[in-house]
Amino acid sequence: MVRDGDIMPSSIGHNSNDGAPTMLSFLKRHAEPPRIGQIRLLNLFATLNQRELRVIDGLLHDRHYLQGEIVFDEGEEGQALYVVLSGRVLICRQGEPVTGWLAEIPAGALFGELALLDGAPRVAQARAAEDCVLAALSRADFTRLVEIHGAIASKIALQLARDLGQKLVAANFAKETRLL
Repeated sequence: MVRDGDIMPSSIGHNSNDGAPTMLSFLKRHAEPPRIGQIRLLNLFATLNQRELRVIDGLLHDRHYLQGEIVFDEGEEGQALYVVLSGRVLICRQGEPVTGWLAEIPAGALFGELALLDGAPRVAQARAAEDCVLAALSRADFTRLVEIHGAIASKIALQLARDLGQKLVAANFAKETRLL
């Protein structure tokens, strides 16, 4: 027999009489932040679970760039990897956005990932091809992640190695094809 005020499975989190939150409402799932939905789709973070993605989301710093604005220059020390949340980024030779075009990074992709491994100079310039929002993960934050959340950092490092390996194979294949 159910008495008035008893908690039923369907009423956990809300008072069945008026819909008001109860003591257990904190158990209800909260909406996923939009950025987590975007980073979850990247290979670099594909092996992370929801809790681990929240840790990464806390380390990302949004940066807003206007069309033509420089994200980093060729030769500059690599300090962060960038996820393009909106807009597009052009990778080009220093100061040559048209004639020195190398690649265009669309929303939902990342670039500058070698910066997580070392501070080597950037090999090209990155500039906003249009107004864009980037999420930056700094090498310093990644280093702290290694120290505090080693399992998360290991998953990311393994994915980074796989992605870089695939890019290397693709670049070598393209080079061999041009020679034929």
